[in-house]
Parts: sequence; C-alpha cells; structure tokens
Amino acid sequence: MLEVLQRLLVLQDRDRRILQLQEELLRIEPERQELRNRLAALEAQIEADRLAIKKLETQRKELELEVEAKKQLIEKYSLQQYQTRKNEEYRALAHEIEQCKEAIRQLEDRQLDLMEQAENTQRQVAALLQTAAETRRTVNQRLADLDQAEANLKRQLSQLETERTELAAQVDEPVRHRYHRLLKARGGNAVVPIDRGVCGGCHMHLSRHLVVACMAGQELVSCPNCGRLLYYTPGMDVNATD
Repeated sequence: MLEVLQRLLVLQDRDRRILQLQEELLRIEPERQELRNRLAALEAQIEADRLAIKKLETQRKELELEVEAKKQLIEKYSLQQYQTRKNEEYRALAHEIEQCKEAIRQLEDRQLDLMEQAENTQRQVAALLQTAAETRRTVNQRLADLDQAEANLKRQLSQLETERTELAAQVDEPVRHRYHRLLKARGGNAVVPIDRGVCGGCHMHLSRHLVVACMAGQELVSCPNCGRLLYYTPGMDVNATD
C-alpha cells in the first residue's frame, strides 16, 4: 500500500473520531437544558401552589371579616328590636337578623370550602417538595456527570485535533485537498477498500484493471463512479469482473 494511503487512512480515522466526539458534545447541552427545565418546572409548580395557598388564606380572612360584620349587624338589629315598640319595625328587624344569619351560614360554608382547598393544595406542595428534592439530587448528579463527560470529550477532541493537524501536514497539499473534498462530499468516507472487487463506498463493481492497479500499490486509484480513493490490503477478496 502506498505510504500516502496509509497516512490518509490514519487521517480518516482521526476525522471520524473527531466527528463522533463533536456529535457527542452537541448532545450534552440539550440534555443539560432538559434536566434544568424539568427541575425548573417542578419548582415553578411548587411556587404556584404556594401562591394559591396564600390566595386561599387571604380569601378566607376576607370571609371572616364579612362574618364579623354580619355578627355586628345582628347585635345592632337586636338592640334596635329591644328599643322599638312598633311591631312592624320589630318584624323588619327580625327579618334583617335572619338574613344576616343566613349570610353567615353561607360565608362559613365558603370558609370551610376554602380551608379544604388549602389543605389539599398544602398536601400537594408537600408531595412536590419531596419529589423536587429527589429530582434535584438526581439532576445535580447527572449535571455533574455531564460536566465531567464534556470535559473529557473536549480533552480528547483537543488531542485528536492536534494529532490530525500533524497527520495532515504529512500529506502533500494536492492529495490533502482531494481527500478533504471527498471527505466532505462522501459523508466521511474518502478512502475505501476494494474488498470483493467492488468499491467500498458506492459498491460499484470495479474493472480488473483497476483492481490490479490498486493491488500494485504504485499510484493512487479512484473509483470511476464516486471518485473515492481505493486501497487494498492482503487478505481481501478481489474477485473482480470486467
């Protein structure tokens, strides 16, 4: 095999590994953001429930004030009943007192309903707090793992890019340019084998002449169909047809 092909194969291996590391790095940030969003959603729900509890408590206190106001009216009307001597006025005051009592019953029913809602929401908050604590531990651990993985991937990527630069410098510019063009156009496969007498890239059957030229290892041989550089190693099946 030509020495330049050997170098290109090593360079291609580094390019593939670099691409793989870059893809792995690209997957880290979306996962990190998804974890943070999950935790933020839980905390937002907890905060919303807490605000709901405060609102319910405010409404309950407002009802308490209304009940107290109705009780004061009852006291006022009762005093007026005691002071009046007119039956009609007495009956009117009795009616007002009964209306106040009915209003108090309705207000107290609403208070009980608000208290029940608050208790249910409080239980929900307690459950969410427990879930959030567990989720926070899990998320923080996973975030730490992602940070470590990211650091490792960046370190490996830096090493590979350094190696790649050194390897690329060992290939003549015309061949390197040809390789880069093929690598970009052919999805990471610029140099392929001729195993079974076909191009390892596009799988086109190769002529006997091309197979023999590739086996001789005296010049760069390209697939006439896809343009990829071809290589041969001992042990390959080279049963080609014209």
